[in-house]
Amino acid sequence: MEITLPWSGAEMPDKYAKYAPQENTRGGFPIVSFPFDIKDAPVDTQYFAWSLLDYDAVPVGGFIWIHWVAANLPADVMQIPENASQSGALDFIQGRNANAGAMVHNQDPLINQHYVGPQPPDKTHDYTLTLYALDSALPLKQGFWYNDFRRALRNRVLATAQVEIPARS
Repeated sequence: MEITLPWSGAEMPDKYAKYAPQENTRGGFPIVSFPFDIKDAPVDTQYFAWSLLDYDAVPVGGFIWIHWVAANLPADVMQIPENASQSGALDFIQGRNANAGAMVHNQDPLINQHYVGPQPPDKTHDYTLTLYALDSALPLKQGFWYNDFRRALRNRVLATAQVEIPARS
């Protein structure tokens, strides 16, 4: 299985991250999710799920920052369009990102239960997009937490793919 990104060059385009134009933000957060394509999923795939995590946030804040977590996208969808997180164009559920936690406690569900783009404070960070091909839907509801997502993945993953996406500070 493979993830392909539509932009040229290594870094995430600014419109999905820290330097997004104002119309792509909410409350100062970049909220327009980037597009990606899925290739060569296993034949038995029924659903997809994914996470976008910032491991480079550990030295800055003490923990991995969750930017996006999604589940239960039907397997016949192989293209995730721009702004899929906010647009409602695709049928999938989204979990809480790090903004929902006690450290930030942002209460706006359009921010804390959707994609929130990179805003690295110190240097370019690498963001890890992990895609999971699943044999069945995950027993989760909109607004789930990442720990529940990880538990729900057990014994359902047919294949995974990862890509590292740098975003500038």
